[in-house]
Amino acid sequence: MGNSGPRLLVVGPSWVGDMVMAQSLFMTLKARQPNATIGVVAPTWSQPILERMPEVDEVLPLAVGHGQFGLASRRELAGRLRGRFDRAIVLPRSWKAALVPFMARIPERVGFLGEHRYGLLKERRKLDKQVLDQTVKRFVSLGLPLEEAANGKFPLPKPRLQIDHDNLANLRITHSLSSRVAIGMMPGAEYGPAKQWPINYFHRLAKRLVEDGFEVRVLGGAKDRSAGDEIVQDLPHAHNLCGKTQLADAVDLLADCCQVVTNDSGLMHVAAAVGVRIHALYGSSSPAYTPPLTDNAVIHYLGLSCSPCFQRSCPLGHTNCLNQLSVDQVYQQIHGDHQRESMIASE
Repeated sequence: MGNSGPRLLVVGPSWVGDMVMAQSLFMTLKARQPNATIGVVAPTWSQPILERMPEVDEVLPLAVGHGQFGLASRRELAGRLRGRFDRAIVLPRSWKAALVPFMARIPERVGFLGEHRYGLLKERRKLDKQVLDQTVKRFVSLGLPLEEAANGKFPLPKPRLQIDHDNLANLRITHSLSSRVAIGMMPGAEYGPAKQWPINYFHRLAKRLVEDGFEVRVLGGAKDRSAGDEIVQDLPHAHNLCGKTQLADAVDLLADCCQVVTNDSGLMHVAAAVGVRIHALYGSSSPAYTPPLTDNAVIHYLGLSCSPCFQRSCPLGHTNCLNQLSVDQVYQQIHGDHQRESMIASE
């Protein structure tokens, strides 16, 4: 990394969606300091996503799993970073997230107060959840001077991931994808069932879309494979790609879809960052707090009196916020959007 501009280290978040939203911070930093170099400390899995962000100059993988402390790994990484950065921005609010910049003796270290990390940060900011009412605002604010960040009124550049067209061509061959216009479906949500539209609803929607001439691609991780099987069961032109693709592959496959139907999940944020038309299904979470960062989205949210509860499972036992979100409502919106774009689905 060059020495001509400020050398910035960002300690990145641990979730796919948050890592995509962090690009808004990287874009802000580069816009204000074009000659800055940005390094990102991040979980190993996130490297392919970060490599699709032109603002990131260096990825520094930290091989520590969710919930693990991994002191030896942190100490080893800190040793390699010593003397290489001027300022660190720590996005997670945990104590352990602030350790690497501290042990690397980076002179300026900024982050929000949390988990007794007074000595680890040089600049400790109080998080006003009313002003910084979205995850992306919290991330971007840490890249701004305190007085500018205080009122929450600052631009939020929308994430935009780069597409690898050669990789997409290979994926289309590998998975025997057709020339039909594709619609993506993401039935997973790491957080829990209160964020997941019923699988049989996805199946019924997929059936109607295939009958209309679309190809359906179900995307997700290995743990979503059985859900994917259920969605594509007995349907031609429907592909369960869950667990068969890497995270970077999902970027390219989503960019190749005309529309996607998704729970509030990490892949929803990936889809937003490639510009595809999104139908975002919200249950226990709030579209006000973690919206897809795109102008090309339809939010399907019933806003019941009990919503949003932010619980993993419905505390009332009915999950009406998703069960009452009808297949027909989502289908009609997709159909209307498709007609407006006057796309012609053909065999």
